[in-house]
Amino acid sequence: MAVLGNIIKAALEITGMVMPDKSHTDSQRNVLKNLLEKASETGFGRKYGFSDMLRQKDPASLFAGRVPYHDYNAMYSGWWKKQMEQGLADVSWPGKVKYYALSAGTTGKESKRIPITEEMLESIRKTSILQILATSNFDFPAEFFQKEIMMLGSTTRLKRSGNHLEGEISGIAAGNIPSWFERFYRPGKNIASIEDWDKRVTAIAKAAPGWDIGAMAGIPSWNELMLKRVIEYNKADNIHDIWPNLRVFASGGVAFEPYRKSFEKLLGKPITFIDTYLASEGFLAYQSRPGSNMAMTLSTNSGIYFEFIPFMEEYIDDNGKVRQDAPALSIEDVEQGKEYILIISTVAGAWRYMIGDTIRFTDKERAEIVITGRTKHFLNVVGSQLSVIQMNNAMKHLEEVFGLRIPEFTVSAVREGMDYVHHWYIGAEGSVDTGKLKAELDSKLREINKAYKMAREKALKDIRVSLTKPGIFHLWIEKNKSKGGQVKVPRVMKEEEFLRWKEFADRNT
Repeated sequence: MAVLGNIIKAALEITGMVMPDKSHTDSQRNVLKNLLEKASETGFGRKYGFSDMLRQKDPASLFAGRVPYHDYNAMYSGWWKKQMEQGLADVSWPGKVKYYALSAGTTGKESKRIPITEEMLESIRKTSILQILATSNFDFPAEFFQKEIMMLGSTTRLKRSGNHLEGEISGIAAGNIPSWFERFYRPGKNIASIEDWDKRVTAIAKAAPGWDIGAMAGIPSWNELMLKRVIEYNKADNIHDIWPNLRVFASGGVAFEPYRKSFEKLLGKPITFIDTYLASEGFLAYQSRPGSNMAMTLSTNSGIYFEFIPFMEEYIDDNGKVRQDAPALSIEDVEQGKEYILIISTVAGAWRYMIGDTIRFTDKERAEIVITGRTKHFLNVVGSQLSVIQMNNAMKHLEEVFGLRIPEFTVSAVREGMDYVHHWYIGAEGSVDTGKLKAELDSKLREINKAYKMAREKALKDIRVSLTKPGIFHLWIEKNKSKGGQVKVPRVMKEEEFLRWKEFADRNT
């Protein structure tokens, strides 16, 4: 483990102590205190009286009582836009902001611009080190820690806009990796700076035989396409013919389970899959141990303060935004097994920010969570109350029953006359009778969701199922956004976007 020891030593020398305090509760109290202290003289801190909060016995309660919830539009229009366009300092975080992450998110939407401060880059590095430290818990052989790591993201070639640089978070983070890590990082800065996705992947395929990759990280769909290109270019049977020491894939951005079967098809031997939670707003959680069923530990000591709103219909408006009277819980008050809307405050000047994800605590003491979906991807027209995690489970069931691979799908509630139907588009590898698939899907959803079962007996009159190839989803992404990076197709579409998707999918199937 000498190499691992050297990595850890170098990481600690650069970053300082990264391990959390005695408890996640203590860590979070200290994080909030530090956030309030550092931002007290910013425009945001003065408006909401951060200095006064710090003089009181319970800053957390005052913070929750005084500062409203913000979605992206509220933070951007009220604070980030003027600091970005005018190059102002000390707006919602001390100093000027050099980087803005373009949150491509789901297709068909204009990119958001999320501020990335030097403190946020340090936060991302800190949690990355925690992830590296955690790999020692997985019982990998010593030589694994000498291998290279493939981090497939967006281009590191950032674009200048006024006084700042713009790019996706994966590109910004990769462009700011510490020098000690460069010897392990692939594809390396030269290839990572290639803007065109196809040219970048072709360059990876050409260079691949010269690398000794032990781990990969990124969004599953784009890594899968990259692996297919590498295998095809090098005329190999599977990726282990080229990278025999590949042992780990760290998934991020979306739930990995829908991609497992198609991903494993590209392998020559089993590997370990772990989950990470890197968003444009920060590196929020990482899988710290085997046996957690891919649950992730919240990074409670890296400059991000977490709050949790019970995921209940009365706390969300019709646009998927949190209502201002919704109660927020601290990490010490949450309950294991319950779903919550995640709210964050960060060292990048996001305050009580609704990131849009819902999570469930699987182990409160360890602060371990799983992502259950998106507030806007919660299909609740006519009371069906379907979450993305339930949809993923239903797709896994269909894979098992019909011998399919279903890496992609989307669904929308579509009005037909006075009624609604759920129209599913399933990107499947394999053949199956659509009628049987529809019946099995409907039956499984009735079984796992009582609200759905009730809706199907009342206002949700039917479901539709259309089969297509997974590649159609990738073409849709390319048409509406761009390949690679953080871009993904929404699991749930609003009707207007869905009708555009339907026309595209039917035309290209």
